[in-house]
Amino acid sequence: MQDLFEKLERNMGPLGMHAKQSHGYYTFPKLEGEIGSHMHFRGKEKLVWSLNNYLGLANHPEVRKADAEAAAQFGMAYPMGARMMSGETNNHESLERELASFIGKEEVILLNFGYQGMVSAIDALVDRHDVIVYDAESHACIVDGVRLHAGKRFIFKHNDVASAEKQLQRATELVKETSGSIILITEGVFGMSGAQGNLKDIVALKQKYSFRLFVDDAHGFGTMGETGAGTGEEQACMDGIDLYFSTFAKSMASIGAFIGSTKKIVDYLRYNSRSQIFAKSLPMPLVQGARKRLELLRTQPELKANLWKIVNALQTGLRNAGFNIGITTTPVTPVLLNGAIPEATALTLDLRENYDIFCSIVVYPVVPKDVIMLRLIPTAVHMIADVDKTIKAFKEVKEKLEAGQYKVDQIVEAGV
Repeated sequence: MQDLFEKLERNMGPLGMHAKQSHGYYTFPKLEGEIGSHMHFRGKEKLVWSLNNYLGLANHPEVRKADAEAAAQFGMAYPMGARMMSGETNNHESLERELASFIGKEEVILLNFGYQGMVSAIDALVDRHDVIVYDAESHACIVDGVRLHAGKRFIFKHNDVASAEKQLQRATELVKETSGSIILITEGVFGMSGAQGNLKDIVALKQKYSFRLFVDDAHGFGTMGETGAGTGEEQACMDGIDLYFSTFAKSMASIGAFIGSTKKIVDYLRYNSRSQIFAKSLPMPLVQGARKRLELLRTQPELKANLWKIVNALQTGLRNAGFNIGITTTPVTPVLLNGAIPEATALTLDLRENYDIFCSIVVYPVVPKDVIMLRLIPTAVHMIADVDKTIKAFKEVKEKLEAGQYKVDQIVEAGV
């Protein structure tokens, strides 16, 4: 027998094994100052492309005022207890009605957190007789929810409708024997590639197969569709989405999440989602703050228009400069370069220290070996000057990368 702690200390995991070299810089970095397109990192101002503050609501004056007033009036404790027991309020119910109206669903249930809410919802929706069909590149919250499932699950190739149909065929044959049901889970916007899920084509499969569609639209809510109601609105197939999920952590720049569906299914989730039944109700300042954010999302379309002005300028400029940004049709902007992990860290160091640009770096196993992804998140508070500066810097670091200047034997230890 071996001691649990000794075992864990010997194997810190795929990310933890690099903690000594990366902690505080590449992992767990501290961005300080007012949330926006320019913040401070290690005492120096940086142009930041790594915050999911799509509509710039984090520091919107009306949002800050609503947050402060709600905190002063209620504090962070109210309401006490889970909603089922003692944590229900008129304001929680009002936010749910407003969200339901905005996305065009009969009813909405609030969730304290997106990640736990998704995991718990999947757990509540299916039993061991049911089959889950899901996209190969689903977010970790979906993957972890699927792991809890005691029944069968079939995975389809990323964003591949033909593959999804093949798995639906397998699932259909299986549930004939178990008298179970089928749920297909995918995303509206995939957070790494920026690709839209093929929602409209998946909805069309309902004409041939009996299944319910659950869509995680964390990156689509507020950014996609004419009104910002999400990727279902963008693709004119919202009615075909049976369960619509999004989080407040992206466009709403807050904490919390929600699921929209029929009244009966939302009622079922209220009484069966363990992450909500056994957790304290969402604090009132977060509820009131979310109501103000949703109001601005609805009534100030210029926020989304400003976002897309930056998105279009950034993505067009990168493409014209010869960069590979994949197949994104959303604000998520990946820049794909060829290089190994040591080169990726050196390139990122150069960007931060010498060009004052802070963006997220993604390497294997999230992307293939010898691929470096620089992931940019444009927001409504970025400026065209920020775009121009970034493209100029990216051109220079790409030239350095291709010239081999970021190889281990070519760089000097920077004391990071």
